[in-house]
Amino acid sequence: MIEATFVTPFGERYRAPGGPWAGRSLDARLGADPAVDRWAGALRARGVVTGSVVTWQSPNRPEVALAYRACWRLGAIAAPIHHQAGATETAAMRAQLEPFVDLDVTDVAEFVDGSPITAYWDVPESLAAVLFTSGSSGEPKGVLHTQSTLATKATSMQRVHGLTPDDVVLMPAPCAHISGLLNGITLPGIAGARTVFMDRWDPMVALEIIERETVTFMIGPPTFFVSLMDADGFSSERVRSLRLISSGGAGVSPAFVERARRELGARVKRTYGSTEAPTVATSHADDDERHDATHDGRAVDGVELRVADHGELMIRGPEVCVGYLSTEATAAAFDPDGWFHTGDLATIDDAGWLTIVGRVRDVIIRGGENIAAAEIEAVLEAHPSVSAAAVVGLPDDRLGERVGAFVVTNGDRFDLTICQEWFAERGVARFKTPERVEILDALPLLPTGKPDKATLRNRA
Repeated sequence: MIEATFVTPFGERYRAPGGPWAGRSLDARLGADPAVDRWAGALRARGVVTGSVVTWQSPNRPEVALAYRACWRLGAIAAPIHHQAGATETAAMRAQLEPFVDLDVTDVAEFVDGSPITAYWDVPESLAAVLFTSGSSGEPKGVLHTQSTLATKATSMQRVHGLTPDDVVLMPAPCAHISGLLNGITLPGIAGARTVFMDRWDPMVALEIIERETVTFMIGPPTFFVSLMDADGFSSERVRSLRLISSGGAGVSPAFVERARRELGARVKRTYGSTEAPTVATSHADDDERHDATHDGRAVDGVELRVADHGELMIRGPEVCVGYLSTEATAAAFDPDGWFHTGDLATIDDAGWLTIVGRVRDVIIRGGENIAAAEIEAVLEAHPSVSAAAVVGLPDDRLGERVGAFVVTNGDRFDLTICQEWFAERGVARFKTPERVEILDALPLLPTGKPDKATLRNRA
């Protein structure tokens, strides 16, 4: 277990008066840092120039933050690869990035024979990062973000979350993903806050860090926080420094929010975003907390949300990526007016509150009836015995698919009979009620923390 603390030094600090920040690059926005100057010089000595693609594979550590920022200082493009990616997946990513400079972030300090570079790369529209999406199947897609999209997002989140230099962020999510990059590096950098990195999630270690480092802010999937609250030795007193929890992905049910709010003693709010469109909706610092458990937030600065006729959420805004490495994927994901197709099914009420109700492709079709998996998961996770649940369509010769539920319990008894009685009590239609329940010790997860539904389907 590598545990490290990275404090972003600042020269001049900027504050967004409201609305999206624009007009300068992320490098200029983050401000002066002598370590970045030296790292940029080291990269230049290795031949990295404006437009170069720089790759690395590393667990979370302070050097990763310096590698990102040194790339931006030179106008180069950071293209991190998840440190746990397999050989086949890694080869597919690297093939899309040719040519590139491969970096060992643990050794870069050894070749600082170049002169420090202090001048900011102040070209907001230049590419800053390629971030690969992770999924259960198919070739990973390289998402393109610019200096401007990343700067806008970090500045907006600083205002929306109300982070200050007094905050301490715990970041176990890999910085090769947008959540780790945004919430572990750029957002704390904008706010002047401190980040404590973990190279992998371990609830016992996390509990110790929160208590020792007085962590105030965390973001992650519910699986992180459920395991934290279930950890041996957990008590609300040990996490009393926490003031804000932001959670996204599958399983952010009202029951989870209420439990986390009660046991962690912090404000716990749902959030919505993706690699392509990071944190485009959440509760704002001054919003009524009653919305935190029931909605996925409302649009943040400058973001437009709408629901298409077929129920898919469409997004347009200054933090949305500029496309993919693949021109074909870009053309498929964006319409001519710049609206991004999220692939998520959603509703938006008259007050602008967003609720994600499922995936366009995460729909079970049983006897001609469409069933959103997310709806069934929410009913399951409202049961007092259920800690986490994932629902998939199981093949059926007569109906096409049946509803299958994979459940993690808190130790209390839960089976198919109890499940079906629960759904009947809740008034859920019989065709939506699970017809198979399997109890697991833990859900298989993707690197993002989302349930790996392909693995679950293969268990059938």
